[in-house]
Amino acid sequence: MPSILSVNTVVIPVDLGELRTGIDKRPTDEPLTVRAPGPRKGGLGSGLVGDSVCNSRYHGGDDQAVYAYAREDLDDWQTQLGRELTNGMFGENLTTSGVDVTGCLVGERWSVGSDGLVLEVTSPRTPCKIFSRWLDIPCWIKTFTAAAIPGAYFRVIEPGTLRAGDRIEVVARPDHSVTVGTVFRALMLEPGLLPTLAVADALPEKIKQQIARRSVQAEST
Repeated sequence: MPSILSVNTVVIPVDLGELRTGIDKRPTDEPLTVRAPGPRKGGLGSGLVGDSVCNSRYHGGDDQAVYAYAREDLDDWQTQLGRELTNGMFGENLTTSGVDVTGCLVGERWSVGSDGLVLEVTSPRTPCKIFSRWLDIPCWIKTFTAAAIPGAYFRVIEPGTLRAGDRIEVVARPDHSVTVGTVFRALMLEPGLLPTLAVADALPEKIKQQIARRSVQAEST
């Protein structure tokens, strides 16, 4: 049964050289309130009350309110890398069990727990230098990109609380086939796929703008 294996938040932000980050997330047994944080700049940052987003230029905001990664995928990375990867180590708020997070459809909605929380899939995580520095793995951005298993960001449709062990129920799926993995490949590996994403209305505006630019380029060639 799909479920939340752990809920992870920042205890203390860490400094990686000149960069301060909230990527170091640790599991908590306490129930946490989840709500829409507002815009990336000037908003509350994370969708989880008590969590921290240190770089609002690239992280947080309504379209990246919650980040989820599958424990099954962490286990695969753990084997490949030959090192322990604890829940939250990829900076994910939710470590899931029994669900293919990267295979979720953009616009798919999850009901989580029993307090009315509803989340909507928006986009994949794309790797950055903070992620690479945090794990301290040579060429990590290239390795993570090639694997194309990014996990998913969510926006908050209905607020509520959640905790480890909560059940995940898919309550709505859009009428298209654009998955989180498809969007990641289009953004990072196969830009020719960008026009095919246009049917996914739940994508963040920034990605929709990239799709529009690519479509114009395609029409002019």
